[in-house]
Amino acid sequence: MKRGIHLIAGIAIGALLATVALAISWREATAQDPVKQSPQYYKVLLENDQVRVVEYRLKPGEKEPMHTHTPGVLYIFGDAKMRTTYPDGRTEERAGGAGEAHWRNPVTHALENIGTTEAHALAIDVKKRKAE
Repeated sequence: MKRGIHLIAGIAIGALLATVALAISWREATAQDPVKQSPQYYKVLLENDQVRVVEYRLKPGEKEPMHTHTPGVLYIFGDAKMRTTYPDGRTEERAGGAGEAHWRNPVTHALENIGTTEAHALAIDVKKRKAE
């Protein structure tokens, strides 16, 4: 009887550890810096130890793979309609208007321009400050 309980507990713990390891490796594989992963869409305009300022352009019909952003400000230059896909498979469609500014919390997502105009934005990514 004890042997069966230990066997079941061992299998459950092993399955849990395997699930955690898979989740971590999947997150590392999908949590990519968008500038490195898709340089055709991103141009770094300024970078220092506190911020990174990035210009972003995505033409109608273009898609970006899954990537991760740090927190920061997003300024939209022109109207655009985007589809966002999150790691859990959930999707959202949003339209952004020229002149809008938004705070962006850390996010992992893939993007697709589903509109008829180029998505053009400026992202100001805030970096973690080292303890002084």
